[in-house]
Amino acid sequence: MSTLAPLRLLREPWNASEGNQSNAMVGASSGWCQRLDIPNELFLALGLVSLVENLLVVAAILKNRNLHSPTYYFICCLAVSDMLVSISNLAEMLFMLLLEHGVLVMRPSIVRHMDSVIDMLICSSVVSSLSFLGVIAVDRYITIFYALRYHSIMTLQRAVVTMASIWLASTVSSTVLITYYRSNTILLCLIGFFLFMLVLMLVLYIHMFALARHHLHSISSQQKPPTAHRGGSLKGAVTLTILLGVFFICWGPFFFHLILIVTCPTNPFCTCFFSYFNLFLILIICNSVIDPLIYAFRSQELRRTLREVVTCSW
Repeated sequence: MSTLAPLRLLREPWNASEGNQSNAMVGASSGWCQRLDIPNELFLALGLVSLVENLLVVAAILKNRNLHSPTYYFICCLAVSDMLVSISNLAEMLFMLLLEHGVLVMRPSIVRHMDSVIDMLICSSVVSSLSFLGVIAVDRYITIFYALRYHSIMTLQRAVVTMASIWLASTVSSTVLITYYRSNTILLCLIGFFLFMLVLMLVLYIHMFALARHHLHSISSQQKPPTAHRGGSLKGAVTLTILLGVFFICWGPFFFHLILIVTCPTNPFCTCFFSYFNLFLILIICNSVIDPLIYAFRSQELRRTLREVVTCSW
């Protein structure tokens, strides 16, 4: 059974003739390239873990007034986006299981309608997740380079407008993607959006790391030995590697999959890559599990509130 409906639509290339696509699939199923089967239980387990994690983040931010700031609102929106990925994944899987086992009987037209709704929900959450990752990077950049003017630049009103714009744009773009998912132009736009976010995060985080390293160097130059400089630089490099590494590892294979659909839909090597589609979906769900660990749980104030939420200390 397949998972993640809108991503399932992109499982195999459609911009190839039927004969060429069949030959390519035969080559992909040969001994040198085997399709990777991932148990449905793994999808369910990761979806549940992601749902609980992100739900706790949202609850903690709503509970603690000290966390009612643009920075934490962006983190909250990221958690909501990741949570919607998990909810949609679980809903679709249960929906498909009920249909396959005859527990749920529906007319084909209603099934297609339900599938389209789930498609739009997941696609919207995927686009919004990428968008809020970029917004969080921009917010951190402003915090570091314009610390004295941060509250005048990132006002609550601007934060609300930014969040509303992202949700609206995500909804519209998901509708367009689901409607015209067979268009290479739409796929190129989606690929371009991912590359833009990757470059944006890469430039901003490297610039922030360079500034932090410069400050540490200035401080450590007055100390002997300059151990603080080496330790701080190492910590900053590890943090930067985690941020960008997780983003690229979790999202890169899926978008590379889209690139191959556009560039070489019938090439045997490309078709072999298509056969690992479920692995790319697992990585995307893993990103929803890892995001709270990177962006939320590292905050001491939020961790304290999380303990209160878990122990029901409202």
